[in-house]
Amino acid sequence: MKQKMDVLIIEDEAAAASRICKMLLQLEPDARVVEVTDSIESTLEWLEHHPQPDLILSDIQLADGSSFEIFRQTKVEAPVIFTTAYDQYAIDAFKLNSIDYLLKPIKLQELAQSLDKFKKTKYKVASPALDYSLLLQALQPTTKPNYQKRLVIKFGQHLKTVEIAEVAYFFTQDKVTHVCTFEGKRWPIDQNLDEVEDILDPLQFFRINRQFIINIKAIDAMYSYSKARVKIDLSPASTHETIVSTERAAAFKQWLIGK
Repeated sequence: MKQKMDVLIIEDEAAAASRICKMLLQLEPDARVVEVTDSIESTLEWLEHHPQPDLILSDIQLADGSSFEIFRQTKVEAPVIFTTAYDQYAIDAFKLNSIDYLLKPIKLQELAQSLDKFKKTKYKVASPALDYSLLLQALQPTTKPNYQKRLVIKFGQHLKTVEIAEVAYFFTQDKVTHVCTFEGKRWPIDQNLDEVEDILDPLQFFRINRQFIINIKAIDAMYSYSKARVKIDLSPASTHETIVSTERAAAFKQWLIGK
């Protein structure tokens, strides 16, 4: 009789977790997803009250920090396949540390190869525990990212440059992205918020919800809101209510203290 494989999935994006579950069961119909946890806190709590799974599939970056923190705080005996959106420098670090990984977006064939590797090594003698702090250090880029310094804004037949350091926030209205400067000037721009987010320094700017990316210097006041959310008063004031979404609340609090 074929033995069931108990799998714990650690993933804070619901769509990604659902896709991983679907692919896993497609490849291993006898596998059982025992739980999907979405944070360091919920994973530690689950591990404390349940037997070790046969395998863990874990994203690296969770809403409340790096998943490596889980392995620092509790003993995990199950083998781990990490999923990551990091670039090549991270992949090299994983290879050096003999950890299997899947680069997002995860492909079915690559997951199949990782599961095959897991099954082949399942009954071998376990290797010494990895130093997750060293691995995390290896994942840091060796050079500071070169974030964009200016925006080029087109209005009518005119072009204008705006220093990104002068931007208080970006927002969408009627499916158009706008920029608002600290002087209170507003212009529409061609990029959507996803594209804007990629060019900004994440220590300076944070996407609080689907509609707003804010500069930390634009925060005038903050208030506790329902479901652990945070309501923000911006300066210059926004004509729209600015509330940190539930999904982003934990990461927002980490961003405030510079993590």
